[in-house]
Parts: sequence; C-alpha cells; structure tokens
Amino acid sequence: MILENTKKTSSLLFKWIFICITVGVLSGSASAFFLVALEWVTQIRENNSWIIWLLPIGGLLIGLGYHYWGESVVKGNNLLLEEYENPQRTIPLKMAPLVLIGTLLTHLFGGSAGREGTAVQMGGAIADQFTKLFQLNSSERKTILILGISAGFASIFGTPLAGALFALEVVYFSKINIKSILLSFLVAYTAYFTVSLWQVQHTHYAIPFVPAITVINLFWVVLVSILFGLAAMLFSRSTHMWSHLFSKTIAFPPLRPFIGGIILAVALFFIGTTKYAGLGIPVIVDAFTTANAPSDFVLKILFTGFTLGAGFKGGEVTPLFFVGATLGSALSLIVPLPIALLAGMGFVAVFSGATHTPIACTVMGLELFGIESGLFVGLACGTAYFCSGSMGIYKAQIVRGAKYQVYQKLKRKKTDFL
Repeated sequence: MILENTKKTSSLLFKWIFICITVGVLSGSASAFFLVALEWVTQIRENNSWIIWLLPIGGLLIGLGYHYWGESVVKGNNLLLEEYENPQRTIPLKMAPLVLIGTLLTHLFGGSAGREGTAVQMGGAIADQFTKLFQLNSSERKTILILGISAGFASIFGTPLAGALFALEVVYFSKINIKSILLSFLVAYTAYFTVSLWQVQHTHYAIPFVPAITVINLFWVVLVSILFGLAAMLFSRSTHMWSHLFSKTIAFPPLRPFIGGIILAVALFFIGTTKYAGLGIPVIVDAFTTANAPSDFVLKILFTGFTLGAGFKGGEVTPLFFVGATLGSALSLIVPLPIALLAGMGFVAVFSGATHTPIACTVMGLELFGIESGLFVGLACGTAYFCSGSMGIYKAQIVRGAKYQVYQKLKRKKTDFL
C-alpha cells in the first residue's frame, strides 16, 4: 500500500512538473516571438506615419476574423476568468493565433493597446490543451488556467514573481490551494527563462533616489495614490463605456473596429503625434526623468478605451503603466517627491487599482525598481486599490476580500439613507 501510494504521488508530481515546464517553454516562446514581432510592427509604424490611415482596414480584418472564426474566443481574458470560475469547455487553441494577429495589426496601424492580454490569452489557450491530453477534472483545470495566466504575464513583462502572484490574485487569491501556488511559480520562472534563452530583452526602469520615510512623505504618497486609484477607475469605466456604446449602436461586429479605425486615424492625424498610439514605451521611459503634461494620461485613457472598446485587440496593462507613469510624472511639478519615484508608484498603482491585484503589483514594483522603494510602492498600490471602485478592467473578475466588504457596506448605507 505504501509503495503504491508512493508511485501514485511520484506519477502525479512528474505529470505536473512536465505540464509546468512544457507550458512555460511554449508560452515563453510564444511571448518571445510576440515581443520581437511587436517591436518590428512598431518600427514600421513609426517610420511610416501614413500607415495610420489603414486603421479602418486593419480593424475590419480583425472584426471579420473574430466574427467568422473567433466568436467562441472573442471575450479574451474574460473568457479565461469565466472558465476558471465555472469550467465548461476547453478554450480553443485558435485563441492564440487570433489574438496574436489581431494585436499585431492593432499596433501596426496605430491603435492604442497593450500586450499583456495577448500573452495571457496565448498562455491560457496553450495551457488548457493539457486538460484533454491528461483528462483533468474541474479542480485540476482551474490550476491549468492559473498556469497559463502566470506563464503569459511573467514572460511578457520579465517579472516572474509578479506573474505568479498576478495569476493567483486575479482569480481570487483566498480560494487557491498550495499546489496551485507552487506550480504557478514554477511555470512563471520557466516562461521567464525561456524568453531569456531566446535573447529577447525587456524594458528596464529605475528609481535612482528614494527619499527618507517620514510622515510628510508618506502623506504625499497617500494623497497621490488616491489620484492613481481614481485614474484606474476612469480607465476601467472608459473602456467598458466605449465597448457598450459600440455594441449598442453598431449591430454588425466587424463594422465596429472599421468605423472606430476611421475615427482613430482622423484623431491621430489632427493631434499630430503618435505618442498615444501603440504601447507608448518611450513615453513611459521618459516619464521617469522628464515631467509630462497633465493631458498625457487623460489622452492615453481616451485613446486606449476607444481602441479596445471598438474591437481592436491587445491588452490594457501597458497603457495602464503609461497612465500611471505620466500622471505621477506630471504630479512631480507640484508634489515634493522625486519624479522617478512618483512615476514608478503610478506605474504599478494604477495597474493595481484597475486589476484589483495590489499584492502582485507591489511585488512587480520591487522586481522592476528595487527593494529600496518597497514601502512607498506598497502603500501606493494598496491605497490605489481601495480608491479605484468596484469595477476593474476585467468584467468577469470576481472581487472579494477587504475591498469587497468595504464597498458592500457603503452600498448598504447608501440604500438605507435613500
């Protein structure tokens, strides 16, 4: 009996290690290819500004592709979260190539979008294929989806600790078992090192000077973090608003990104700059050293919300980095804290508020900026999380924990008052 149990345990352990390494390598390789391709299409766009006039054509191609071949995966990240909460059927592998091509077209022609959604969807679709291969039950399938999210996030940003925690936290951390936690870290590091083996570089950020921890400095951190939380709320509501508006006014889905592309192309032409198109990485990097105009974060929210709401593909996280970093940078004109610290706090705090993942975002801040800024980053992420409202960028995300309890009490008090 003991020997039989040992064999069963060993077999189970080998199975999950095999799955983790395979998912990590495949997802990491997919992200590496995506990062290289994304840099390539971005350079084409930047060297040929006229290409923005093809946004409607790109939008139409994306819309037609999803309408005729990708209707079952059009929900994107929300589909992963829905399947985690209520497992129904294996996510089709076609989600990966569809979102990859759709995102590259979006960035090629000048749409404002991110990249994490693409990597997470590719990781999730790849990982979920093991459900059929190993005949996994519902509980094991939840673990598989966590592995896909973890691998995608860790590989696209080069932050394995944050990637593992993000996957756990975004699906409601307190329901996670110890097996999922350990496997999430294993797959995250596998995916991260796979990207490194492909010699694909991630963007580096730095906070060269961190001020002393004083009462007045912490006061300023809390104050600006409230603004970061409100910016996260504005971003989330903007994206949902545009999506609802396009769905309500244009019945044929492929026409939504086509018409949206026309409006975006005209808007980009009259603004006279492409700084709000694509990822906006150069703007984010500059925000750590040069104060941004207060309008930068607002315009990025507007362009990203409109782009994704119209039906173009990509993620929301890098635009959230843009919004947070440029808002923090702009606040440096009136707040007596170092510009790099403000940009760095905004970078992760707005992300924290929009995804309800303060723990993962705090860890991401430590991985990106160093442990010296840890207290400021953690306080910023926690404050923004509580001040960003109950609606995040993922409609299917189940919000629980302390924040959920606070907002439920406020809602009951409002009802009693009325």
